[in-house]
Amino acid sequence: MRYTSLAGILTAAAALLLSGCGSMRSYDNELKQTVGMVKSGSISTALQELENNNTGKEENKDLLYFFEKGELLRLTTEYDNSNQAWMFADAKVKEWEETTKTSPEKLFGNIGSFILNDRTRRYDGFDYEKVLLTSRIALNHISNGDWDKARTEIKKTHEREAIIAQVREKQIEEAKAEAEKKNVKTTYKELKGYPVEIFDDPEVTKLTNGYQNAFTHYLAGFAYEALGEKSLAAPGYRKAMELRPDMPSLGSALEKLDNQKQRPGYTDVLFVVEAGTAPARESMQIPVPVPLGRGIGVVSISFPVIHSDKSTAALEQLMVDGKDSISLDQITNIDAMARRSLKDEMPGIIGRNVVRAIAKGAMQKKAGDRGGLLGSLLATVLTVATEQADERSWRTLPALISIGRAQIPSGNHQMTLAGVQGAKVLDFTVSGSHAVVPVRLMSGSTYLMQSKAPTLESNTIVANAEPIALPTATALNPVEEMSTSSVKKSNIQSETALVGKKLKK
Repeated sequence: MRYTSLAGILTAAAALLLSGCGSMRSYDNELKQTVGMVKSGSISTALQELENNNTGKEENKDLLYFFEKGELLRLTTEYDNSNQAWMFADAKVKEWEETTKTSPEKLFGNIGSFILNDRTRRYDGFDYEKVLLTSRIALNHISNGDWDKARTEIKKTHEREAIIAQVREKQIEEAKAEAEKKNVKTTYKELKGYPVEIFDDPEVTKLTNGYQNAFTHYLAGFAYEALGEKSLAAPGYRKAMELRPDMPSLGSALEKLDNQKQRPGYTDVLFVVEAGTAPARESMQIPVPVPLGRGIGVVSISFPVIHSDKSTAALEQLMVDGKDSISLDQITNIDAMARRSLKDEMPGIIGRNVVRAIAKGAMQKKAGDRGGLLGSLLATVLTVATEQADERSWRTLPALISIGRAQIPSGNHQMTLAGVQGAKVLDFTVSGSHAVVPVRLMSGSTYLMQSKAPTLESNTIVANAEPIALPTATALNPVEEMSTSSVKKSNIQSETALVGKKLKK
């Protein structure tokens, strides 16, 4: 492409961008507002804000819209509607999977990303988002009482992970080959001023990859066990242990799979406590030296950066009925996974950005040669106007996922969650042999999404409860040191009916 035509493209593109073109849409700003509403307990307002930012026909909306909508509806316990949104998302991920089989080259970039910015690329979701999508659909099915459908999603998760592994291997090879061809260095440590410490964090470096997580595999083990399929439960628990070798407590599920008896009148409960929200991607401009004719010029290019919310902390225990303390293990750190995913993407991002910087630098020089100072100034303004990093990501996902497991008597109970803002007490009910009790903590709001009792023959858990956004509460009873409840299991299913309780200061 000749630089004169490139300048024309950039000029026209910048005019569109400055007039509000979609590729300059700030997902970060939009989702900050939405997430803020969720944290304050205003789910209905958050849903309306999401709709206001995503107009048009449902089938034409992007993947992120369906990610976020499904998560918000899950918090309201509208499991059918949540899964309806997530099945739209799943269909789009399946399109990506088919593309990997037929035209993998389409995944590695397009002309818009080289000329304008990475926001012009089709958003296919990050690998960890694709995997978490199926596990969250499975949780909805469990809440709706359909363990068989949950099983289908769990099986899909394993298949999706295999596809992702193949694609990323090809993508790394492609990025290296392209970099060598263009003599471009694609290591993020070459970017002066980039906060490389976000990648060097121990929470990031200990991850096996950027898409597999221990919670998804532990949930698979628990679901198979509840369905009576112990031979399939074991691999799920083993994989969770492999992904979190630093967490010995995960081994108890595997050890007790065959030899632990379930006590009559007790329910094997998996407590899932999620905290915070996934980190935001922000745009950061870094000056990049580029060759311009016989000399070297400098062009500012935008790169995505992730700033973690250090205020989010995982609970270490919860208490049942004010006496039984249940330890919680932080099994999955989605914040760290987001940073690992970005780290893995950086070679491709850098490669595209350097090629774009060279093209934009040449355009600026051409404009300066032809139009003098005014032409150079215009070219610089256009370059800045079109230079934005891709900020898109699934923001309503939790930052941290912790689990605790124990056999407790079937029936009504109270759960006490103690943290820096005091204690929160929730009423819940369990019955049957297995139950999942999911809780979401977001600043001053707590959402309990629980299950409703099935008959023992149905092999199901039905979740049916209105989540309550709880304001920050003053401390009730302090959590006392108590012996950890023993972790038990068997096969079949569960139930649980939830009653949310609003605490007052």
